[in-house]
Amino acid sequence: MTPPSDQRYSDAAGSHSGREHPGAGVGVDAPVRSPRPVFLDLMGIQMPVGALTSIGHRISGVVLAASVPAAVYLLGLSLRDEAGFAQVTALFGKFAFKAAAVIAVWALAHHVFGGVRHLLSDFDIGSPLRVARRSAWFVNLAGVAVALLAAGVIW
Repeated sequence: MTPPSDQRYSDAAGSHSGREHPGAGVGVDAPVRSPRPVFLDLMGIQMPVGALTSIGHRISGVVLAASVPAAVYLLGLSLRDEAGFAQVTALFGKFAFKAAAVIAVWALAHHVFGGVRHLLSDFDIGSPLRVARRSAWFVNLAGVAVALLAAGVIW
């Protein structure tokens, strides 16, 4: 008795269309791979510092893009009249606003440092792996240092 053909892997003429049938050429008792997705523990994967810097650069860009409209609105409000300036000044008394301002300062610092690092790498400055790792550490630590400095000024 011949096994039924799997229509997913063969065309009407019965020939394989360039794809191998799962388990083709493997022993009879070999397990067939499941088409189900594999769960990856992203927190368990240790990424190199350059990858973390790149991810931080992208996140800081999104934070900057989201914070620019708010900053423009607050600037306009503070320049409109004395009452508007008082409203913006009163916002700096709230913890959530201070935290958002520190995050925005981190995003600006990290994005600028990461952008300069990227521009230098375009000119083959800092391209060797050891120097690239060092500059990635510098970008990450300098962004945090500027954010901590801003937090010290705001609080």
